[in-house]
Amino acid sequence: MLINLRRRITILPFHTNPSPSIPLNLISTSTQIPRSDSTNPLSESQLKSIVLSQYSHGKFTNLLQNVVALPALLLTACQNLTTPKTQNGNGLSPSLLDSVSKRFSIHEMGRQLCENRFDVGACSVAVAAQRNRGESLVLPNLKLKVLIEAIRMVLGIVYDERFVTFSYGGRVNMGRHTAIRYLKNSVENPSWWFSVGFTREKFDQRNVNKLCLFMQEKIDDEILIDVIKKLFECGAVRIELGSCCFGRGFPQESGLSSILINIYFNGFDKEIQEMRLKKNQEHPKFDSTELVSKHDVFFKPVKIYAVRYLDEILIITSGSKMLTMDLKNWVVKYLEGTLELKVDGLKTAIHSAVSEKIDFMGMELQAVPPSVLNPPMSEKAIRARKKYLRQKEVRVLELRNARERNRKKLGLKIMSHVYKKLKRSSGFKSEHQIENEVREIFRTWGGETVQEFLGSLEERWEWYHSLSAGDFLSLRHIRDQLPQELVDAYDNFQGQVHKHLNPVKARKALEEKERRAKEEEEQKYAKATVEDLAKLCVKADAPIELIRKMVRLIGFTNHMGRPQPINLLTALEDADIIKWYAGIGRRWLEFYCCCHNFKMVKTVVTYHMRFSCILTLAEKHESTKREAMKHYTKDLKVFDLDGNEEVHFPTERDVKMMGDKNLSDPKPVDGALSLALIRLASDEPPYSCVAHFCDRTDTIVYRVRLLQNHLNVNPMDEKKWIPGMGAINESLNLKCFPVCPDHIHDLYMGRITFQDIDCTSFVEVD
Repeated sequence: MLINLRRRITILPFHTNPSPSIPLNLISTSTQIPRSDSTNPLSESQLKSIVLSQYSHGKFTNLLQNVVALPALLLTACQNLTTPKTQNGNGLSPSLLDSVSKRFSIHEMGRQLCENRFDVGACSVAVAAQRNRGESLVLPNLKLKVLIEAIRMVLGIVYDERFVTFSYGGRVNMGRHTAIRYLKNSVENPSWWFSVGFTREKFDQRNVNKLCLFMQEKIDDEILIDVIKKLFECGAVRIELGSCCFGRGFPQESGLSSILINIYFNGFDKEIQEMRLKKNQEHPKFDSTELVSKHDVFFKPVKIYAVRYLDEILIITSGSKMLTMDLKNWVVKYLEGTLELKVDGLKTAIHSAVSEKIDFMGMELQAVPPSVLNPPMSEKAIRARKKYLRQKEVRVLELRNARERNRKKLGLKIMSHVYKKLKRSSGFKSEHQIENEVREIFRTWGGETVQEFLGSLEERWEWYHSLSAGDFLSLRHIRDQLPQELVDAYDNFQGQVHKHLNPVKARKALEEKERRAKEEEEQKYAKATVEDLAKLCVKADAPIELIRKMVRLIGFTNHMGRPQPINLLTALEDADIIKWYAGIGRRWLEFYCCCHNFKMVKTVVTYHMRFSCILTLAEKHESTKREAMKHYTKDLKVFDLDGNEEVHFPTERDVKMMGDKNLSDPKPVDGALSLALIRLASDEPPYSCVAHFCDRTDTIVYRVRLLQNHLNVNPMDEKKWIPGMGAINESLNLKCFPVCPDHIHDLYMGRITFQDIDCTSFVEVD
């Protein structure tokens, strides 16, 4: 059935004249700063020079008017928001400035910011909640997103080097996997730990004012502070602690929230850092020679470790429980007193690092001995390795025998050829001089043969015994009757035999090598045993039980844990169904690749999700699972319009090769799990793609179907929802968005999220 669509978006006029009110000639000594009317994006060094040029007397001044309002910086913000470049309908790639100019004028926008005339409220769109439940969602339009990104870039340069080392999230190369690497590599002998849980509550006016006071310690710019306050007042930027919404790509999350959270907690981080340094001074490090006495007494210093990822805080101690209790009381007092936040006392409890697991950043942490992380080889693995070594020796022997056989054949051929030539003619004549080549071949063969012979102790002993034992020339009365030259030649020969064929020295070297290998193995075993008794490390595990509940809630499996089809997805195209499954699977694998039990996550993806996808395709086409597997194969292959084969779902080989290699900040799978885009039919003219600054008009309208509305479950209800799993705001349920083929592919595969599209440009169904 065809439906009529009406676009809800206003195109602003484009002004070509640059603003004369933007200040010129910002001076920097390191990098040349572009002109204020420049229309080229800034490099990282240029942006840093512009921001640092505003530093004076310990503070940054006039950042909004002199930095944020620059057209070049606004264009750089547009470049950061731009999704992967695609071609338009004519097959051409338009420039970024042309794409931005079709929507608004960066010069006019910069002039409005300089004159403090930018209307934040007019650039915000309120989307009513579904079923009259909950408050409406306020989303920034694309123009306001550019301003938010520009402010984020400037604040990042101002504060990034001022944040402590254990502050993760919202920073370059400081994501979840980097924090897990720090926990696994740097934390030693944890005894007690606790995570800080906040009561779910939005930042109110009191918290916003305190945030602005913290910013005014480094920034002297009333206009910039006022713009940030307006962003909070209109709801375009919101911070809700304890909401499982940060760093997940949800549309209700603002790009400015992460750095504002880091700024708000920066004072707390510095206090914790001072406590850590003070504790390290009380318990200094010792050299390895001083640590262990003759009686193997080990010294374990008391240390404090801390990791904060946005609003998630983990405090670890290697001391007594009383020390941890005092530290916890101080943390709660500081957060509730100085920062005026509400701490959940039930979630902020002290746990034993050895006997209890703790949830942090969507993973389970526990202190274990080093042998758990690097277990010794099992008996089965040892037998398999010995079998492999035996097979390797057999292959080497077969290759050596084949090489000898080929050498004999080649030598006989050469000798036969030379003999025939000499017999038929008076002499051997050749057009090419091959004497040197043949000589080199025989020299190489001879050298290899000698090396193989000398490498065998049995053959050397046999020849040595034959040439040196029982010879009558060794008798004295025989030697006296022989010429002296013959006796000297015999003695010289025996000396060479003893020098080259005597296996005693080689046997001693071999025995010495075996003895050293055995001692090293014993030392390694002793060291591992001592470490297991005296050292603890942090192990990160994926929450398998929660993943199984999540898989069952979505509908991948039934109540018995067996794969089943998802009927909601049968309305999609075959390729879109596979892409939806592939996007969820790849996100799961990328997120949990740093976990110790990563193999169990691989099983969920390779078995439950793969066969659920096959069953969904079979359900759509009313066929059997065997027929679907025969058509799509086990790797779920599909063909594009040109007949080229495409594989979107991770193959079994790809899954086996994944592991703890990349250090990134992958977004959790929550957004992809709770979202399905259903394609609609329309007879209306095509609209432009809702992805940021995408000018393609060959779009298809998709309707958003959210999981919580499909299952009629409230995400706020922890009994029916998965703990720690976020959800897209239900205000976007049943909204329709025109998306081009490239960006719908990226959206399904998880390469972009709803933060990368303009959610205010939805269309209404008549």
